[in-house]
Amino acid sequence: MQPTRKINTPREKRTKTPEQALTSLMRLCARAEKSEGDARRLMRGWGLAERDAEAVLARLVRERFIDDTRYAEAFVREKLRLSGWGEYKIRTALQRKGIRREVIDAALAQADRSAMGQRLAEQLARKARTVKHTTAYELKTKLIRYGLSLGYDYEAVMDAAAQLVKDTDTCDDF
Repeated sequence: MQPTRKINTPREKRTKTPEQALTSLMRLCARAEKSEGDARRLMRGWGLAERDAEAVLARLVRERFIDDTRYAEAFVREKLRLSGWGEYKIRTALQRKGIRREVIDAALAQADRSAMGQRLAEQLARKARTVKHTTAYELKTKLIRYGLSLGYDYEAVMDAAAQLVKDTDTCDDF
């Protein structure tokens, strides 16, 4: 006898009342920082009317469950220390979440620039050990591409890659 198969049906959209949304978001915000954009996206997914969603969001902000400044500061710290992202990648991610430019600038201003440079050098050194290359030029090119993909400044990436790859007479044209 063959087992019966379930037919894949589209998931029903979960809808919540404003009170349920408020309770759910309070619980989520108590566990981890959320931005206003995150909350709006969740409430849209729950089928909340725009007016109700804004009322819920206003209460969450008023009661300090959601604070974009606090969120941006935590996001910058996490991405710098744990993920090793550079300033450009962090700025772009925060802009996509709907964080205001002034808040992003203030959060990034608190970042330790020397630690960012040290973190970039460490990441490039780790990458240099694992990347396949035949020439110093190829290694430097791959390191530069990797450093830029992490969101670091071009000049900082060039300096860090040059420090790692000393024998780059053919690479001076970058």
